[in-house]
Amino acid sequence: VFSGQGPHLSALQSRAISYGTNKDDEEAEQLATEISKDWSTVFERSMNTLFLTEMVRGLSLTLKYFFDPKVTINYPFEKGPLSPRFRGEHALRRYPTGEERCIACKLCEAVCPAQAITIEAEEREDGSRRTTRYDIDMTKCIYCGFCQEACPVDAIVEGPNFEFATETHEELLYDKEKLLENGDRWETEIAENLKSESLYR
Repeated sequence: VFSGQGPHLSALQSRAISYGTNKDDEEAEQLATEISKDWSTVFERSMNTLFLTEMVRGLSLTLKYFFDPKVTINYPFEKGPLSPRFRGEHALRRYPTGEERCIACKLCEAVCPAQAITIEAEEREDGSRRTTRYDIDMTKCIYCGFCQEACPVDAIVEGPNFEFATETHEELLYDKEKLLENGDRWETEIAENLKSESLYR
């Protein structure tokens, strides 16, 4: 059947054999490359395991931080510095004469986004207004500082104290007496903080 196509058929067979050989060579080369990569990975892992490379890296980092200056403090026996703008426990302030600063304008009550402040006031004999009730629900307060910013006489402030955790909910319902007590206790620090921030208020 192929008697008249001898030379042509021979050429096709040669090309097919050559193609097959080249393809086999490429596959063999690719396989050898993959095996080489696998052995390289195995060798690298073996060396890391044998010489504990990762452990040495970790211990060297530990040793570095061991000799670095300490950044921790022994709280509560040591305390870090606080910013003058720190917003901590609330307090009501007095004038140096002992008179309450609050004039019952109720701006703090109106501006409070959490509605944590409740104020009741009455008029005095001299015509001025003073609070008869000043309550803050500290469990509602979000410490935004709006009350302090709104106050025209710097009566209500957020002082430097942040250690006022309690065991009961009721202890965080501050009345006027509690707020005035806080103001008397922290007046020195509060006055210094307000003075240092006077240029920005």
